[in-house]
Amino acid sequence: MVKHRRLNPDRVIAQAVGMADEAGSVTAVSLTALAQALDIRPPSLYNHVASLEDLQHGMALYSLRQLVADLRQASQGLVGREALFAIANAYRRFATDHPGIYPLTIRAPEPDDAALAALAQELVQLLLLVMTTIGLHGADALHAIRGLRAILHGFTSLEAAQGYKMPLDQEESFRRLVNTYLDGLVAK
Repeated sequence: MVKHRRLNPDRVIAQAVGMADEAGSVTAVSLTALAQALDIRPPSLYNHVASLEDLQHGMALYSLRQLVADLRQASQGLVGREALFAIANAYRRFATDHPGIYPLTIRAPEPDDAALAALAQELVQLLLLVMTTIGLHGADALHAIRGLRAILHGFTSLEAAQGYKMPLDQEESFRRLVNTYLDGLVAK
């Protein structure tokens, strides 16, 4: 349990994130359940979050910030295919390790949400930088990023839904998928 005097918005969001991941869904986190997990009364929660919507926005910021950090760390010091493959693996690991909050990372931010937009832009900039190391720039790089995102989300979503039950190595399937996509980018 969290001590009342040490409670702050970051700890509230961290608890909510943990609950979402444990349950496998952000919808499993209610203000009542969160207050109970924090060992406080529900009205006290409003000292740290304004509403359920505010909590979910904080969780979305946390999620995207963590995803960007994970992808940045995975690709640090790498270029080209090696960097893109490291990013693909880190993305898959994030989706697997954070089934509750991963869905918060896939929706594009609303135009008036400066905080989420800044994080989304940071992610795009990271990917654009890596795309330049394989010779893709501008619109070509952005289309490549969309494609990479689509295959990674598709694979991880099917994996999460237990869509791969054949006795065939999923790691090998993932490796082949990413390599085939990267082959297509380089051949362009």
